[in-house]
Amino acid sequence: MTAQVSKSKFKAKALEYFRQVETSGEPIIVTDHGQPTLEIRRYESVGRDPLEVLRGSVLRYDRPTDPVAEDDWEASN
Repeated sequence: MTAQVSKSKFKAKALEYFRQVETSGEPIIVTDHGQPTLEIRRYESVGRDPLEVLRGSVLRYDRPTDPVAEDDWEASN
């Protein structure tokens, strides 16, 4: 179960909570008036290849060297 702590308690003992998360790996939820507002958790590097992240993001571009006319631009509002 994830531990919860109020903002005021977290402020007073922030470094202690950081060390607890670092050593245990368990996240801590910081609450404000009983409502969850923040999650403190250990950082984990994704380590994915940047090209793999972009794969599939460009659907198709048929003629990249053709000139672009004034009428060819689309504006979205």
